[in-house]
Amino acid sequence: MNNLTPAEARAWNSALAFYTKIYADKDLTVSLEMILIKNQLGDFETCGDLSGVKKKTCDAGLPAGLTQTLESAAPVYRAHLWAEHDRANRRWISAVAPLVRRNGLDLSHRLAEIYQTPWPRERIRVDVTSFASSTGAYTTLDPLRVTVSAVDARNQGAEALEVLFHEASHGIADVVQDAIFRECRQRDKPIPRDLWHALLFYTTGEVIRPLAASSQTSSSALPGASPPDSNPSGPAPAAPSSNSPSSGYVPYAVREGLYRRGWENYLRVLTQYWQPYLDGRVDFSDAIAHMVSAL
Repeated sequence: MNNLTPAEARAWNSALAFYTKIYADKDLTVSLEMILIKNQLGDFETCGDLSGVKKKTCDAGLPAGLTQTLESAAPVYRAHLWAEHDRANRRWISAVAPLVRRNGLDLSHRLAEIYQTPWPRERIRVDVTSFASSTGAYTTLDPLRVTVSAVDARNQGAEALEVLFHEASHGIADVVQDAIFRECRQRDKPIPRDLWHALLFYTTGEVIRPLAASSQTSSSALPGASPPDSNPSGPAPAAPSSNSPSSGYVPYAVREGLYRRGWENYLRVLTQYWQPYLDGRVDFSDAIAHMVSAL
């Protein structure tokens, strides 16, 4: 940030140093500590402070050092970045929300059917922010919460719909993951790392295949967005994706080259054995069995 006063610069740089030392090397999706902190910050989002000094019910129960650091850096952030970030987040939300309203119900029903798992009864919270890990979005469980970057180029237009529904699908994917693990144990085969995740990417894209063209047209005005922390809530959004050249839409996993980073065999078995399940030609158990057997 530019144009900081000496006092603001000290507070901001101190906060950066604190984060770098304590938290920067911890995984946002795996570290229980980071997940709990994220959830606490979301739960206390309406509080003016996190220590409970001004209002006892606003004591977020965070580590003292973290609370002090956040409260010293917050005024700097509010003064120099928040207004811009909030406007950008709200623009992104306003642009993406119609896509979710138009397609979300059918997509969520279809994904629940595929994964043979109902969605959580509670609305799925989606936190829109400036930065959401190197992937542009991530999900944490128990409770299921999605964090998505409004400014990431990968999260615009129809791609935003894909990212949202892919991320939310993490909350209903246990049946698939368990079935893969069970089949591997029965066949005495090593569990293929990330097969379930590749399956999520593939499935979301295929489910949205028929909607890709219309989603792209209706979302062509989606603006790029700018930074941090508006927090819309809602059930799973979706993934517009298609492997069909005629649709003109390139799914996230293809765009980002995921299938070229050790997932080549996964794409092969998904196309050969999981796609027939999506098409209704084989049942779930047979599809899982054939995929595991073919690896």
